[in-house]
Amino acid sequence: MPDFFLDRLVDLKCAAENFCGKLRTVVKTKGGSIDGIAQTDTRGGNAVNTASALAALGAEVTPIVCTDKLGLHLLKFHLKHGKLDLSHVKILRRASVTTALELEADKGKVNVMLRDVGSLADFGPQHLDDRDFGAIRDADYVCVFNWAGTKRFGTQLARTVFRHTKAKGKGRTCCDTADPNPNDRKIPALVRSVLRSTDLDILSLNENEAVSYAKQVSNGGKERKKSLALEEEAKECAKILAARLSARVDLHTTSFSATSARKGLTIVPSFRVPVLRATGAGDAWNAGNILGDANGLSDACRLTLANAVAAYYVSSPRGEHPTRRQLARFLVKHK
Repeated sequence: MPDFFLDRLVDLKCAAENFCGKLRTVVKTKGGSIDGIAQTDTRGGNAVNTASALAALGAEVTPIVCTDKLGLHLLKFHLKHGKLDLSHVKILRRASVTTALELEADKGKVNVMLRDVGSLADFGPQHLDDRDFGAIRDADYVCVFNWAGTKRFGTQLARTVFRHTKAKGKGRTCCDTADPNPNDRKIPALVRSVLRSTDLDILSLNENEAVSYAKQVSNGGKERKKSLALEEEAKECAKILAARLSARVDLHTTSFSATSARKGLTIVPSFRVPVLRATGAGDAWNAGNILGDANGLSDACRLTLANAVAAYYVSSPRGEHPTRRQLARFLVKHK
């Protein structure tokens, strides 16, 4: 839970400076078109993308997400394959919509997401009913994503769901907040009530999120190490978080993924594949990470599996999530 976005991916195939130059040219002529821009309408949202990837891998998934009536029809279209129970989808007034601009950068593609979070901004525990809590109690994994988009009640939602899971359920709990900075005033409460809680088992982060949260839990984390590249800084921040949180800290970057726990740090390099898209890579990674955890894999094997799911997705011409058979073939090919 809780997000489903109607996504439009815009592949600009150029650097930000070049695109800004094109925009300025069009603006100077009082408007006009820029042709030849590849665009794709697809499913989006951290929760739904992760659910889609898990379902492709054979897991049974229950998304508890919000959208509008049109969004429900599109959700059924995009998730018609796999074992997904869509009976818990909440129909609210406004759908969540993202236009993701994919640009070229020094180390591959980057995405800039222009978001209208819609009714997701007000989604909270008040939207959950007895059937939802029953599904939460029965689940092997309970995952709350995109805290940043649940602007009003995101902390309450995660805290309520994770407490209920530990008090009355059987599952492990997982959180990937997405970039917290659009909701920066509420970060301290999230860290205090959710990330530091013993109710959280797995915290999944990218580079920027690791740096943001390390600043909240440690004075040392507030001093940006200017001599370090962002990925190396994120690695140090993951260590800081692991030393201060009871949850396992899982870090995914473009170059490597890492697990930082009290017993130490495990690092696995990413697969070298042609990167055809950036949006949704972290969600595919989370699905592989959860599947590896569910099967009791070692840290190194689990990270390798997660990296493989993400690599298959970003290199797929159609942006498809792999089945287990497709993933096995991918691993043999890239051994």
